[in-house]
Amino acid sequence: MPSDSDYIGRAGLEFFGNVSASISHDIKNVLAVINENAGLLEDFCLLAERGKPMDPSRLKRLALDVKEQVRRGDGIVTGMNRFAHSVDKSSTEVDLLEILDLLAALALRFAGMRGVLLEVNRARGPVTVATSAFLLLNLLWLCLEHAMTCTGPARTIELVAEHAASGAGLRLRKLEGLKNAAAAAFPTEPAKALCRVLKGQLSIDAQANEISLQVPDQRG
Repeated sequence: MPSDSDYIGRAGLEFFGNVSASISHDIKNVLAVINENAGLLEDFCLLAERGKPMDPSRLKRLALDVKEQVRRGDGIVTGMNRFAHSVDKSSTEVDLLEILDLLAALALRFAGMRGVLLEVNRARGPVTVATSAFLLLNLLWLCLEHAMTCTGPARTIELVAEHAASGAGLRLRKLEGLKNAAAAAFPTEPAKALCRVLKGQLSIDAQANEISLQVPDQRG
């Protein structure tokens, strides 16, 4: 019978592989657009060499397009860097709002393919706990994968972080489809194993349309 370490190791590799593949795909898209703009610029230069004047407004649009792609690429690489550093320590102080922002950024492409909008609720302000950032991200990723199959007509998932008596709570809300989801479908064995290692409590409330995760503060 597989142990918690087996489940967590397999889930971690799948998580890392899925995120890395998505990031590389997004970076290739950015490079493709920049390359296309470089080709257009080269065409303009060839026309100028033949005596046709260049339209400054078109050159300006090209420059703005390239700058936008550089901005987009920088955001992707920044997210990749934050994701990579999530494995630096087995336990560290993390801001759960930042974790949810990173989760939403990493899952943006997957959510978009399913027509799902991810919303991070920032009304409660910063919520910090000491925990394993990578394992928590992995568990939230598994929760989000299930949540994306249970959205209602609005196709929206609200991500919430809040203070709790012994740590913090994380909620995935607006999941009207939970009422129709198979009770045995989630949590999966990897999700249960991650929850045990994080000493958290995972629950599904079909009446409240949410998946909730209680995470203890492991400082001290």
